[in-house]
Amino acid sequence: MENIAKPWPALWSLVVGFFMILIDTTIVSVANPRIMEGLNTDINAVIWVTSAYLLAYAVPLLITGRLGDRFGPKNLYLIGLVVFTLASLWCGLSGDVTMLIAARAVQGLGAAMMTPQTMAVITRIFPPDRRGAAMGLWGATAGMAVLVGPILGGVLVDSLGWEWIFFVNVPIGLVAFILVMRFVPKLTTHSHSFDVLGVLLSAVGMFLLVFGIQEGQTYKWGTVTGFISVWGLIITGLAVLVVFVLWQWILERRGGEPLLPLGLFKERNFSLGNTTIMAVGFTVTAFPLPTIFYYQTVRGLTPTQSALLMIPMAVISGALAPFVGKLIDRANPRWFASFGLLCLSGALFWTASLLGPDTPIWMFLLPSALQGVANAFIWGPVSNATTRNLEPRQAGAGSGVFNTTRQIGAVLGSAAIAALIQSRLAAELPAAPAGAPVGEVSMGGTLPEFLHAGFSTAMSQSIMLPAFAILLGAVVALFFGKPKSVSGWGAKAPAQAETADAELQR
Repeated sequence: MENIAKPWPALWSLVVGFFMILIDTTIVSVANPRIMEGLNTDINAVIWVTSAYLLAYAVPLLITGRLGDRFGPKNLYLIGLVVFTLASLWCGLSGDVTMLIAARAVQGLGAAMMTPQTMAVITRIFPPDRRGAAMGLWGATAGMAVLVGPILGGVLVDSLGWEWIFFVNVPIGLVAFILVMRFVPKLTTHSHSFDVLGVLLSAVGMFLLVFGIQEGQTYKWGTVTGFISVWGLIITGLAVLVVFVLWQWILERRGGEPLLPLGLFKERNFSLGNTTIMAVGFTVTAFPLPTIFYYQTVRGLTPTQSALLMIPMAVISGALAPFVGKLIDRANPRWFASFGLLCLSGALFWTASLLGPDTPIWMFLLPSALQGVANAFIWGPVSNATTRNLEPRQAGAGSGVFNTTRQIGAVLGSAAIAALIQSRLAAELPAAPAGAPVGEVSMGGTLPEFLHAGFSTAMSQSIMLPAFAILLGAVVALFFGKPKSVSGWGAKAPAQAETADAELQR
């Protein structure tokens, strides 16, 4: 552990930028209908605005964690912050959807440079018996960003226009830069070699897989061009990812430094935690899309009104998260995580059951409140359980893998929900005169009343996917083992504390 006298100001400084990049994962969801209208595009193209960001965010995370170890987490964080802030300005100035997608991809690259540094710094400047509270703040930040993003997005879209969900990042980025320069210390660096082949394999595999899933319905799950089919892209993507994992195993056996250190997965909680956070990433990215389209397209709510339905979730999560963070240092976090994940699954099934053309709007506040409870019990406990048993020298690699699996879950969730929404709209809405389903012809504005029932059913069916995904995550979390620094179900024993502190001082 690094000898840092005041670690909390450093963490708070990093959290400002971390909060900003996570908000941009969800803030677009509430603006999607307005972006479609403003840029005259369709639902699949506008979902690529999110998918491009998530894909560019997920793929480099494995190497940016290593770059932080090599050149210093502070330096890499600041470079990523500059890239992210300038790309945000580019997003707001985009005049067509293609330009916006490109700008979002660059924005995702900046986010990938920043994210692993936050967890690496926590692991390196906080001792194990205080790391739970720090991870609690990190987790609360992640959870609050998921909630605040749509609310802030709704207010900005209604008052200033969709461009301002990106412009707002510019002043925040400047403040974050100053804080990090002032409070985050320069930490010891470690030399690393870089697996260029691994980067290429992971990037190609993920792109083919995501493109195949998201564009499948567009091409009717048939031929994309020439002899290339949608299923061919998906299968090829999976095959390339298998080759990537095999290459990582070979590189590790040869004594090299793979992007994905498979040896980390020998630690039980690390393996389970990565599976769980992938389900979380999938779910929190997927579920807002159907609900926001329902609120605005069927019920005619403004972006602000639809986002305000998430207020119970934000308030309850913000109130409970600090208490949960204080408890996870003294108890096995699996009970907290499993409880939260089950609550989230229940809230999504509840929401799906309410999606009808005549449901009183106030009833959606109830599952929103349950989602708030869920978020408070998910982020901190899952991140703490996953990384707590790792050695300090594994901080960069471990945080890189953890954030990568979360973002892979998010990009797969975005792609999968796009495909499912299009599929269910094609099934539930009547055909237009040209033969295409009405849902594919236009999604802007409020639908005619005779389409409300079919559209609501399609959105309800779509929410079932993330609901089942997070239920799987809850089952996995039940198998978390006790963290090494936890004695029984209470606080860490004095003897263990002395041993751990002595090891950290070596």
